[in-house]
Amino acid sequence: MSVDIQSPATLGRGVRSARGLRVLVLLTSAAVLGGCASFTPDGGFGAVERTTKERIGKDLQWARGEADLDVVANRVAELLAKPLTVDDAVQIALLNNRGLQAGFQELGITEAEVVQAGRLPNPGFSFGRNSRGDEREIERGLHFNLARLVAMPLIGRMEARRFEQVKGRVSMSVLSLAADTRKAYFTALAAEETVRYMRQVKQAADASAELARRMEQVGNFNKLQRAREQSFYANAVLQLARAEQAQRSTRERLVRLLGLWGAQTQFTLPERLPDLPSSPLELPDVEQVALAQRLDVQGAKLAAEQTASNLGLTRTTRFVNVLELGVIRNSSNEEPIQRGWEIGFELPLFDWGGARVARAEAIYMQTLHRAAETAINARSEVREAYTGYRSAYDIARHHRDEIVPLNQRIAEENVLRYNGMLIGVFELLADARTQIASVNASIEALRDFWIAQADLDMALIGKPNLAATAGPAMAAEAAGPGH
Repeated sequence: MSVDIQSPATLGRGVRSARGLRVLVLLTSAAVLGGCASFTPDGGFGAVERTTKERIGKDLQWARGEADLDVVANRVAELLAKPLTVDDAVQIALLNNRGLQAGFQELGITEAEVVQAGRLPNPGFSFGRNSRGDEREIERGLHFNLARLVAMPLIGRMEARRFEQVKGRVSMSVLSLAADTRKAYFTALAAEETVRYMRQVKQAADASAELARRMEQVGNFNKLQRAREQSFYANAVLQLARAEQAQRSTRERLVRLLGLWGAQTQFTLPERLPDLPSSPLELPDVEQVALAQRLDVQGAKLAAEQTASNLGLTRTTRFVNVLELGVIRNSSNEEPIQRGWEIGFELPLFDWGGARVARAEAIYMQTLHRAAETAINARSEVREAYTGYRSAYDIARHHRDEIVPLNQRIAEENVLRYNGMLIGVFELLADARTQIASVNASIEALRDFWIAQADLDMALIGKPNLAATAGPAMAAEAAGPGH
């Protein structure tokens, strides 16, 4: 809807009629209303901070200037001065990730649009001078857009809802970054643990190959036996190279999420993954918890409400497209001053606004279906995440309680047999090779559990990334030739 008011430049003195006075009052009221919109002290960041604190218990810092950047740098340096825990990694990412900081600026952009929607545009002044012979005519006008005043309450509510949606999206990006950082941390830590173990395997394979070479030289080994030991050594070297490559790539992904560069990338990780909890989480009402807490579900509901409000505005303005109200004051050196008023509007003869209303209704139904889809997907995702979490826990516990102790007993018995001269050194080494697959599988199972827990935590508060874990699969190959 386009609305214009025209009035003289000298409203106080030029408009003396009751109608002109009422226009002046209207303009004054509009100016007062337009000045009510202002920026909030925190720019909407406080809501994101509270959500982050409530959901994951971490601090945020919106780096708006050099002072804020210095605060972040000092905090990051403090956290990097010791071996990096998963909680410290998440905290660094939330403080130092520049992509997240760029996302915070969306709050400022949207708030500026909210404030702009609550303010009337500046008035315009027009001046004209016409002459005809000795007659000179001067026209003066003050133009004011009244559309914002008419629609300001509805537009204000719509923009406020959109601001809330932006806060939800920014909060979701914070939580997603935290979940991604946790998964990247455990993946990198497992890769480093695997590298340390594969280096031990390589050392053992190197010693075995050297012993086989010397045994062949003195005639106690044939070429086939020597080749088997050499093959095991070559395989161990290959697996170590693959493990080191996985270590570098997973560490660099973690570095990117943490926003580190230069000397900061030389941080230290713990030597091993955290131990498996004594018992898994029991969540009988996991679906209800997700629907009540998930930010994407809340955002879908808010989008539906905003669309409904937009539909109401469309229905309100379907018949009134152009409304012009003006106060006229023309003066001439040969004629008395002209005063009066005029009003003009568009006749709805051909366009009754039905197309706009139909479009708004279709968009509203589309939003409702998407909100329902979000809720359905949320139920499925949280079920999948919880099932994956429980399966990962059971697998890791089976490795911890059954497979690893069993292989340990086998290794101890073989050592006793070796000490009793019942088996030789190469039989003992051959048994040690069978431990490689078991150890690697145990590391991967524990890693997968912690990643599954991060997915579950994210599924309860937002849309998770439930992609399958792609870790180093070295178990079978490491126990290959020579086994």
